[in-house]
Amino acid sequence: MRPRESLGALGDRRFAWYFTARTVSTAGSVMVPVALAFAVLHIDQSAGALAQVLGVRTLTMVVFLLVGGVVADRFSRIVVLQVSHVLTGVTQALAAGLIISGHATLTQLTVIEGVNGAVSAFTMPAMMGVVPLVVDRRRLQQANALLSFSRSGLAIVGPAVAGLLVVGVGPGWALAVDALTYAVAIVCLARVGLPRRQEGAEARHSMVAELREGWTEFTSREWLWVVVLVFGVMNAIHVGVVGVLGPLIASSTEAIGEAGWGLVLSAEALGTVLMTLVMLRLRLAHPLRAGMLAMGVLAVPMVLLGAAPALVPVAVGFLLAGAAVEVFGVGWSTALHEHIPVAVLSRVSSYDALGSFVAMPIGTFLYGWLATSVDIETLVLVSAAVYVLVALSALASRSVRDLGRSVEDPAVDPAVDPAGEAAAGSAGAESTARP
Repeated sequence: MRPRESLGALGDRRFAWYFTARTVSTAGSVMVPVALAFAVLHIDQSAGALAQVLGVRTLTMVVFLLVGGVVADRFSRIVVLQVSHVLTGVTQALAAGLIISGHATLTQLTVIEGVNGAVSAFTMPAMMGVVPLVVDRRRLQQANALLSFSRSGLAIVGPAVAGLLVVGVGPGWALAVDALTYAVAIVCLARVGLPRRQEGAEARHSMVAELREGWTEFTSREWLWVVVLVFGVMNAIHVGVVGVLGPLIASSTEAIGEAGWGLVLSAEALGTVLMTLVMLRLRLAHPLRAGMLAMGVLAVPMVLLGAAPALVPVAVGFLLAGAAVEVFGVGWSTALHEHIPVAVLSRVSSYDALGSFVAMPIGTFLYGWLATSVDIETLVLVSAAVYVLVALSALASRSVRDLGRSVEDPAVDPAVDPAGEAAAGSAGAESTARP
């Protein structure tokens, strides 16, 4: 495939504007993990404090995910994203003001991040449901790779810049930039131009009925629920080791430090970008087989973080991890877009997110407690070993190993507008043939 053909998805005006909106909002968001982590640690230098803020954010997201999936399938996904961006921009601006002014407290940041978590429960299902509506089906993997390339390319610079801002002027300014980017993204989303939903195409069903339909679609595919199940465990380990213990180890190790941790996360993003260039041109015949094998590589930076907490080795480990995450991420998104009907895609993705993230608050709080009672090096190394075993266990399912690429469109709901946007009340759509 020629380089120009690799960018072909951007030839669609709707995808180009959506791509721009995602890129702009991501430019600020990639700085938030570093800025928020050290903002909390400046208030309370403990793993428990960081676990509290991150855990509450994840918990509120999990609580509202299923509602977010129904809302994204029932209403315009672009409008859902715009409203979510308004709320996120306001809360991030509030957090930035409190931190910059020196008045932020642990309770305030916990509440603000709790609100942000709830809002993200509506954002993620909506984003998953937009892509098949704004790009030709033949270019789905390409479109997903381009979005990942944008996100990862910015993530190379973002954490490093955030680390420098934390050291130079304080973490609040990174959050202020994030708030501003959401305002710009809202304008870009307005240019996507999805058609209006057809009025009266189908009577709306109750939220319970729509959730039941999404659950049926989710449970009827073994490859889907198996991967989500193992990711529930993997994410709990990852958020505990990288999200809680990582900043703690970095801030207490002169060889890494706060700015160094930003560089480490940038190295992870660099690995993702490099692999994205491959994914733009390489067609995954068995996306989940390749993805789950790749996910085992994430144990490498965990081992290095526990055994050799020095900047260069840890950064190299995260570089490899970033490449591995990209293989899975593009493969997983493409599998969902090719095998799940568009009319229920947001609801199915909300069950996906719920299963994948539900254990993250548990992992966050658990590792915050374990860090005070268990040797951290031992904890990290044992976690890495368990992570590899769990990742590879998914391949015991033949459905995961052998899932191929779809040659036919997922079943199209009769209430879907020919130009792409599902009409209100899509419950009852016929499901696609099982892989």
